[in-house]
Amino acid sequence: MGIHRGRNVGSVAACGRERSLPPLLLVAVVAGALAGCTGAPLSDDPVGTASPTASAVAEGPAASEPAADDLDRFDAVNRAVIAADASAGGTAFVAALAEAGFDRRAIEVTSDTTTLGEPADSIQFAVRVDDRCLVGQYGGASGGYRSMGAAVLGTGGCLVGATGAAER
Repeated sequence: MGIHRGRNVGSVAACGRERSLPPLLLVAVVAGALAGCTGAPLSDDPVGTASPTASAVAEGPAASEPAADDLDRFDAVNRAVIAADASAGGTAFVAALAEAGFDRRAIEVTSDTTTLGEPADSIQFAVRVDDRCLVGQYGGASGGYRSMGAAVLGTGGCLVGATGAAER
């Protein structure tokens, strides 16, 4: 965990002691808390159903449409990535989202590997659209693909913790 203004980011105090939380657990806790606040349902549709073709994604709604349409477009792009490569990593999601018209500078993604260099159980990726975040998670630990709309964090970003540069 990184140091931020003299305290360990991603830690909690328990009985006067500070304990470090694993980064993915911290992201999951914050994402769960945000899901409860937004009222936006998680997308539970299996990846295999009605996966759009690349041309359907390219013909999707424009980036300036309302948040619900943005989440639909975000889901369509991400499901197309998964349909094309079930082992897709962060780079593939970032490239597809940028190609679909999402602002590359507003895209965040977690690492494909753990701090020990092992493949991550799941990755998270997000796009900030105006005052909302479109957050996706993909991998075995998350039961496939999940997504949700959420409020922007106080930091101005969408994901908690260290994220990789979307300029990959």
